[in-house]
Amino acid sequence: MTALLKVEGLVKRFPVKGGLFGRVVDHVHAVDGVSFDLAAGETLGLVGESGCGKSTTGRCILRLIEPTSGQVWFDGQEVTALDKPALRGMARQMQIIFQDPYASLNPRMTVAAIVGEALTIHKLAANAQAARDRIVELLETVGLSAAQMQRYPHEFSGGQRQRIGIARALAVSPRLIVCDEAVSALDVSIQAQVINLLEDLQARFGLTYIFIAHDLSVVEHTSTRVAVMYLGRIVEIAPAKALYTQPRHPYTEALLSAVPIPDPRLKRKRIMLQGDVPNPIHPPSGCHFHTRCAIAEKGRCDVVAPVLKPVASGHLVACHLRS
Repeated sequence: MTALLKVEGLVKRFPVKGGLFGRVVDHVHAVDGVSFDLAAGETLGLVGESGCGKSTTGRCILRLIEPTSGQVWFDGQEVTALDKPALRGMARQMQIIFQDPYASLNPRMTVAAIVGEALTIHKLAANAQAARDRIVELLETVGLSAAQMQRYPHEFSGGQRQRIGIARALAVSPRLIVCDEAVSALDVSIQAQVINLLEDLQARFGLTYIFIAHDLSVVEHTSTRVAVMYLGRIVEIAPAKALYTQPRHPYTEALLSAVPIPDPRLKRKRIMLQGDVPNPIHPPSGCHFHTRCAIAEKGRCDVVAPVLKPVASGHLVACHLRS
């Protein structure tokens, strides 16, 4: 199957400035050589601890943040090589739903203005009436009503605001949507409603998702495949069922051990990781996880960085000892 999205060797380093003249004294290694493919209609769950580079990866793909190096192809076109006018055209194909529904909407704009802004920018409505009809259609698609279109964001709940964000993303009929922690700021019951809405929209419009989350249980039933990130690198990527039933990387095992089991009769042995996540300004040599790994081998894991290798069909692991 031809990949809709292809990411190769994506790197993002943020400069750290210091001293009297604000010179660059170091860099934060936010994303460190991320590579993956994504087929049309697929959902890739991108999970890991806070600060591991998930959101930066998503924003670099859309070029909301300029990557330091690496390449991104969308439908055969290299996104990282586009100039600004061409990138604006590509933006119609790739959209994002932000994490915080309270901060991602302009409080001075009505819902109609927020959702309709993209229609104006991309000249997608022939006249004012066509724009209004499209806004009404989008609001009803996400479970809101036309009567709410002249209200302001502060008049809505968190779940309703996120629905407005989803409507805004859908306005330009994209093919790929990056869901950047799209449900993490919502109550659990509202999370389920928004996830169900996203699944319905995917089936209806043939959407492709990158679903970024720090909670493995959130992406378990929504993702076709799941990629686990640690300190800027993907350490394991596999079909969702295989990753949850047969995790291969020690870090993935530790993350899954913390996911609650709904059946009180079943108990899961908790794997406690030692120490804290290392400083991304000075990440460990070799495998970034070796400082917290119980099975790491000195002289190998702390020296040579493992690469993603297949251990089963569609299941790749970056570990010297689990290949």
